[in-house]
Amino acid sequence: MDDRNDGLDAWLHEKIEPLPPPPGTFELIKRRARHRRYRKLAASAATAVAVIVAIAVVPHVAPSVLRIGQSPPGSGVAVGHSGTRPPSGGGHTLKQSSAPAPPGTAPGRGSGGPLPVPPDFAATSVTFIGPETGWVIGQAGAPGQPCATSYCTSVARTDNAGQTWHGVPAPLAGPPDGPEGVSQIRFLDRSDGWAFGPELFATHDGGQHWTRIPTGGMRVISLETAGDRAFALFADCRGTGPDVAAGCTSVSLYSAAAGSDNWAPVDGPVTGLGDGGRDTSASLVLTATRGYLLAPDGTLYTGPVDGGPWQRAGAAPGAAGQPGTGGSSPAPGPSPGSRGSQGPAGAQGGTAPCVPGRAQPDGQPSGALLAAADASDLVLVCAGADGGSTGAPVFTSSDGGATWQRRGMAPAGGTATSLAAQPGGTVILATSQGIDSSADGGATWQRAAQGVQGGFGYVGMTSAVQGVAVPADASAHAIWFTFDGGQSWRRSAITGP
Repeated sequence: MDDRNDGLDAWLHEKIEPLPPPPGTFELIKRRARHRRYRKLAASAATAVAVIVAIAVVPHVAPSVLRIGQSPPGSGVAVGHSGTRPPSGGGHTLKQSSAPAPPGTAPGRGSGGPLPVPPDFAATSVTFIGPETGWVIGQAGAPGQPCATSYCTSVARTDNAGQTWHGVPAPLAGPPDGPEGVSQIRFLDRSDGWAFGPELFATHDGGQHWTRIPTGGMRVISLETAGDRAFALFADCRGTGPDVAAGCTSVSLYSAAAGSDNWAPVDGPVTGLGDGGRDTSASLVLTATRGYLLAPDGTLYTGPVDGGPWQRAGAAPGAAGQPGTGGSSPAPGPSPGSRGSQGPAGAQGGTAPCVPGRAQPDGQPSGALLAAADASDLVLVCAGADGGSTGAPVFTSSDGGATWQRRGMAPAGGTATSLAAQPGGTVILATSQGIDSSADGGATWQRAAQGVQGGFGYVGMTSAVQGVAVPADASAHAIWFTFDGGQSWRRSAITGP
């Protein structure tokens, strides 16, 4: 027995050698570990997706077109109302501040659908980028009633040529008041747009957000778009109240590329323009390839719309000693106010120069109204000191303003406010009494719209047949359309669908 116990004892104290696992055991363990790791990663990803979805579906309240409740301007970015400006002719560039988003930056509309048009929308300006899509800017609130806040500027959009309108975000600004506020709007395309007069705001996402652009203390009195750029007239002005374009002493042409807020003077002799008076104004028109600027002294400048330099093109009839038709002697014309055919062509009678006069509140000149039918065909209505109320000579140029020919006489009986032209001889003139149209370059005229209180302050042609007009009395709460080349006009109320 003792021998057996000794053998068992020895066996128990022997070193044990573990048996090797079956073939493939380690590979099986590795695969199962990988599977567990993948399942954990998938679970984490699913959790993250759930969080993102939860964030995305949180209800987003669309901002009011009226911007009620937002803080007033004055922080975040310099407005530039310091009373100083870049030296005339210098290379100073106005750049957007890199500070945080200014109060004038509106939030996006969100996913809640179009905003309603605010009640009593008083439109002051309109812009179209094609036959269907356009925007209007104006003030909301009943006439004579104070707005709910200081910032009642509102914007509405149509995508069916004025059949229906809906509200969209607007710059945080009030009506024009000295150096502050906006009253005009222009879009280049569906993304890039500008609100101005006298301040300058820009959007590059179709109006969802607006940013105030510093202007070095100058007021933006005119802005037009063509190609891939915007051009604007920056002016030194001292007008108060709504007459923001009054008391201007000099005008400079600035430009910025689409998508950019870097405004810089245009190359050429188009900065610091003035005629020594206190009411300097100028006229800016653009075609698809070329632009024209009628300076305060009647000098005409031209340049490409692709950002190239501008140069002198000529002068308006009677300006700077220039004859009305490039040297031909004056010839008699019809009596003031005649809508009949024009007599023999000739220079403008008298010695009064055809130059831009005192600016209207919206920045457009009141003395000489310039329009371009295409890159070389121009039309000029010399309204004079009385705004053309006693009739105004009409001149045309087929060589980009190098020479001018007396074409006819615009109708009397209303102060001329705005001019538009199209290839083929169509000319549309807005006045304080209505709209007059000419199919032969201004030789003969017919009344196309009347009966609107105060007449019209702006007219423009989107195409050869379609155009828009803004009434001078914003309480009309509407704009007017033509679809037959200006022969007839119909009202489009700025209300919701």
